[in-house]
Amino acid sequence: MNKIRKGDEVVVLAGRSRKQRGVVLARLDADHVLVEGVNVVKKHVRPNPMQGTTGGIVEKTLPIHISNIAIFNPATGKADRVGIKEVDGRKVRVYRSSGEVVGAKA
Repeated sequence: MNKIRKGDEVVVLAGRSRKQRGVVLARLDADHVLVEGVNVVKKHVRPNPMQGTTGGIVEKTLPIHISNIAIFNPATGKADRVGIKEVDGRKVRVYRSSGEVVGAKA
């Protein structure tokens, strides 16, 4: 079971984008995710008339390693670790600090 999933709000723990919050847009593989508004770089793109692309400076979101992010706990307003427990015969993600289910509506 993945501890961080698409749509989770996360906090960056390390790197140039430290302390920024964003929503996970996609999981690229087991270790990397794309986070909205985090690790954004400017890329210079050459025009290609064969493909119909115009040149210029494009902002691109690069992947970030999951060891550098933590899920955001709205109850405490801080980053939190995630554990897995079995509730009613199915596995659910829980916050380590409080034991509450991740994504449960209060």
